[in-house]
Amino acid sequence: MKMFDRASTRQALPFDALIDAIARMFVSGCQVPPRHVHTVGDAKGAEGTVLIMPAWHGNYMGIKTVNIFPGNAAVGLPGLFSTYILYSAATGEPLAQMDGNEITSRRTAASSALAARYLARGDARRLVVAGSGRVASLIPEAYRAVLPIEDITVWSRNHEAARRLAGQLSLTGCSVVASADLAHAVGLADVVSCATLATEPIIYGQWLAAGSHLDLIGGFTPTMREADDACFAGSRLYVDTLEALQKSGDLLGPMSRGVFAPQDVAGTLESLCRTQAGRREGEQVRSVFKSVGTALEDLAAAILVYEQ
Repeated sequence: MKMFDRASTRQALPFDALIDAIARMFVSGCQVPPRHVHTVGDAKGAEGTVLIMPAWHGNYMGIKTVNIFPGNAAVGLPGLFSTYILYSAATGEPLAQMDGNEITSRRTAASSALAARYLARGDARRLVVAGSGRVASLIPEAYRAVLPIEDITVWSRNHEAARRLAGQLSLTGCSVVASADLAHAVGLADVVSCATLATEPIIYGQWLAAGSHLDLIGGFTPTMREADDACFAGSRLYVDTLEALQKSGDLLGPMSRGVFAPQDVAGTLESLCRTQAGRREGEQVRSVFKSVGTALEDLAAAILVYEQ
């Protein structure tokens, strides 16, 4: 069994290749059973959550395990550890173990960029990134693989964290700044990408420019939310998978208030990649993409790592 540590996993996943690999997997299809969620603990009372996410396609089967232990901070450890194991779908033989955190963060950014390839205006140059964590740090590079981004603004509730991230982003031919005025930055943006842990809206529809594209990554539970109801009014809504309608606070709240109904979703990543869904309609139409992640994307990334 081959072993890919964090550095080698990252090196094997350049965004141009990863975006194309995920698109091909959405076109060809993949078996993705519901994820398993288990609570575990030790005799001393420490408690964590284990997510087990399987998927298989063609010659390959993969399982991602995510261990979330919030109490780790007290002992100086990260609160999340993730591994990915790739198997032969014909024999069950283990083929490779990979860094699950790199798989997850890079496929998340790549999937948002894949959606933007279909939904954002082709001349989109101004990008706002809300957030300062690992996924937020990858968004600019991923988007530049599909759009002519040349002006990036980073915002975070912790302005110093936004300043640090802006200073770390070194992208040829690109201006990168940190801003404390999110409303002003969003009003000028062609694309707004949110990768936060917000539980209350940070983006308001009245800020969004006509023809802009809003990418919502962070709200992956019913209690999390990054956008207010007005972000969806008059916009064309797309999701990565229909599972988003069951998990995302960004969608569950507005649906409960009658802002939109499930049948108003214009398409998924699968239908976009298979050209079954309508893409951008006119330069003034706003689009919204909401993702919660799927094991299909993990498997596409893992196969790319292994075959490279």
